[in-house]
Amino acid sequence: MAERARVPPREGPAPAPRPAPPAGALRIAIVGAESTGKSTLAVALAEALAASTGLACTAVPEWLRAWCEREGRTPRPDEQAAIAAEQHARIECAAAAHDIVVADTTALMTAVYSRLLFGDRSLEAMAIAWQRRMSITLLTAVDLPWQADGHQRDGPHVQAPVDALVGDLLAAHRLPWVRVGGQGPARLRSALEAVTPLLPARNAG
Repeated sequence: MAERARVPPREGPAPAPRPAPPAGALRIAIVGAESTGKSTLAVALAEALAASTGLACTAVPEWLRAWCEREGRTPRPDEQAAIAAEQHARIECAAAAHDIVVADTTALMTAVYSRLLFGDRSLEAMAIAWQRRMSITLLTAVDLPWQADGHQRDGPHVQAPVDALVGDLLAAHRLPWVRVGGQGPARLRSALEAVTPLLPARNAG
């Protein structure tokens, strides 16, 4: 079951209205801690939406994975910004050629790991601005067994801090997001439940 996030009320003046996501492709971002099924879910969701809507759908893979495989290591702090920019560029390129884009992570995750691993918050403003271009963000729950994955995985001990920081940033910047969870097909159903309300308006247009 998808858990729709609720932003707690805040004291003080009302925040400025959030900019609407850009017209055109429906952009679905999948973010979350390591080993929470983001890559598997992105492909499955894109395939399910293509089958159910008849629209041109694609999943954009995580650039960091390809980068680590190519370099044989994890990035240095000074390499994080270029990785974030490349991930965003690939999402935008896919959006120019498809009706629905499912992004297996975004620059937001690069910013989160830069903050947690290197104490560097310099990427956050850029990552949040790019995240606003997403129609919806799906935050994957930490409810799957942890698995090693080459150079990328730091260990199950980092899952909770990453999950908490991602959720905090999404809520603090009042971005539209939903937590999705469940084992196997239930995870896909949770994601479909979250994004289906966005489809009729797109199809009607």
